Amino acid sequence: MTASSASFKRSPLAMAVLGILHLEPMHPYAVQRRIKEWGKDKVVNVGQRAQLYKTIARLQDAGLVAVRETGREQQYPERTVYEITDAGRTACLGWINDMIATPRNEFPEFPAALSFLMLLGPDGARAELEKRAAAVRAALDEIDTGMAQARQFGLPRVTLLEDEYQRAVTEAELRWLEAVLADLADGTLTWSWESLAQFQNQTTA
Repeated sequence: MTASSASFKRSPLAMAVLGILHLEPMHPYAVQRRIKEWGKDKVVNVGQRAQLYKTIARLQDAGLVAVRETGREQQYPERTVYEITDAGRTACLGWINDMIATPRNEFPEFPAALSFLMLLGPDGARAELEKRAAAVRAALDEIDTGMAQARQFGLPRVTLLEDEYQRAVTEAELRWLEAVLADLADGTLTWSWESLAQFQNQTTA
């Protein structure tokens, strides 16, 4: 692996591009389409074509992918087909190993917002959490529908593991939301500015 590839800042999208090209060379549009066809766009943000092209350019600069050929197909504009390099294969498998084995704090928005939930007050917090619970229930139903359809097509379980994980995490979040909402409803969880004031200037030891 070159110094350039070793210093490459990985991302889920970069890993997915290498994973797709690991199977066969293709042009960026086909990479995006394949990710969506396989349902991986639920866990990899591939919505912005410009970001995909930028990622592929970075992978090329790092020596992880290379141009296989450039051609034109009928009415389509000129397209560049990329292939994974040996360094790219090594990096891809290394990233997957590390991403799976090593938990990391990725600083998602929801926990960050929860850390300041007290600013909404008990009633405001309950209203917004009820909206989230409804959205999470809908997401859970969507996951179940998608998994049921995938099983009808006979897809092997290994191709659905991210769906299983998303379902487990989504179901756990819904249970937690419902428990917090129940505590807000019966007054077990409540606060006021007066009750919080005594902690305003305290610091941890």
